[in-house]
Amino acid sequence: MIYGLWLRLRHLAYNKGWKKSFKADVPTICVGNITVGGTGKTPHVEMLLRQLRVSDRWGFKPLAVLSRGYKRKSRGFQIVQPDSSASFAGDEPLQIARKFHGVTVAVDKNRVEGCRKLEGADLIVVDDAFQYRRLTPSLSIVLVDYNRPIYEDRLLPYGRLRDLPSRLYKADIVIVTKCPPELDSWTRQEMRRKLNLKPEQKLFFTSIKYASPEPVFPEADPRYTYSSKVVLVSGIANNAPLRSYLSDTYKIVKRLDYPDHHRFTRGDVRAMAAAVKETPTACVMTTEKDAQRLREVKVVPDALKQRLFYLPIEATFISEEDEKAFVEVLDNL
Repeated sequence: MIYGLWLRLRHLAYNKGWKKSFKADVPTICVGNITVGGTGKTPHVEMLLRQLRVSDRWGFKPLAVLSRGYKRKSRGFQIVQPDSSASFAGDEPLQIARKFHGVTVAVDKNRVEGCRKLEGADLIVVDDAFQYRRLTPSLSIVLVDYNRPIYEDRLLPYGRLRDLPSRLYKADIVIVTKCPPELDSWTRQEMRRKLNLKPEQKLFFTSIKYASPEPVFPEADPRYTYSSKVVLVSGIANNAPLRSYLSDTYKIVKRLDYPDHHRFTRGDVRAMAAAVKETPTACVMTTEKDAQRLREVKVVPDALKQRLFYLPIEATFISEEDEKAFVEVLDNL
């Protein structure tokens, strides 16, 4: 009750103009959620960048991504380079910078100032800023987890909602994420009814797709990916989809679960090395986001480096109609 009251008072202050909100000089797209973690923001920011690159309007214009850079050690506005560290930039901005050459990636807790400093960008994708009311985006996208929709959840600390469920109606686009690839039209209509969206709000559905394992370190031996056994290392909000996917190919002999954005230590590496010692033929699999932080651990045994791989992940629309409609929104921005 106390947290909900604080949220209502905070939003009232912005709605009444008692607290000021600003718009950037260039179009901005906010990708956020109402739930604490687990909705797939980073894969959807990457999907958005891929769609912008093929868009008739934005395909050849300079793009930028602005993030807070959660758990980074640096201060203020910083440009993220592909060779930056996760401790400097945060794991998610670093992942984007390494995958999208030509896109400017920056971090700044003050998103208003961050947008002002991104000179030369014709469009800015603002990551995880739906609750950042000081910035009014040109287009707001809110992600909802298919497996834990907001109408079945509660506010913190009894649930995982970080914001009022009614805030969903302020989104221009709602994307239901982590859907089964074969989602029938009746289920989609029922989902819209339960979300109780306004007629003008657009609703899309996406699924996640895993690619082939990639080495975390250059010393990795790809032959380990053909093992029947795997040690799963993850520091993400929800690794259930990853566990389910791996179980189709591997027997998960050991799980090392850490909190979201966990900064790996030498002790964690020793736990991984011990798991490898127990099952010498096992491959060690982690997530793409965790790989950014694992590379920073100074002492990783060669035996672990040889076995350590990550699974790249992509968010994809479950229908071509959704994808075309989404690109059309971007072209009209």
